[in-house]
Amino acid sequence: MREAIGMVETRSLVGAIEAADAMVKAASVKIIDFQIVGSGLVSVTVLGDVGAVKSAVEAGKERAERLAEIISYNVVPRPHEEVDKIL
Repeated sequence: MREAIGMVETRSLVGAIEAADAMVKAASVKIIDFQIVGSGLVSVTVLGDVGAVKSAVEAGKERAERLAEIISYNVVPRPHEEVDKIL
């Protein structure tokens, strides 16, 4: 994997949906995972080039925090190919 992955985790399904919407509207990224983790935690993971993923994660975080608690967010530029096995 030569692209970046970006993640936003919230304590709300509605907040995570808003984050996902903002992420794909803000940059050329693809949603590769959306998980309801449990205890109200929901995560969204996107894939794209490094700059696009950074922009998308920032947009998703900003949109979601209007409605929900942000638990965490991160961008992993050019993750090792072994990471593909868990996504």
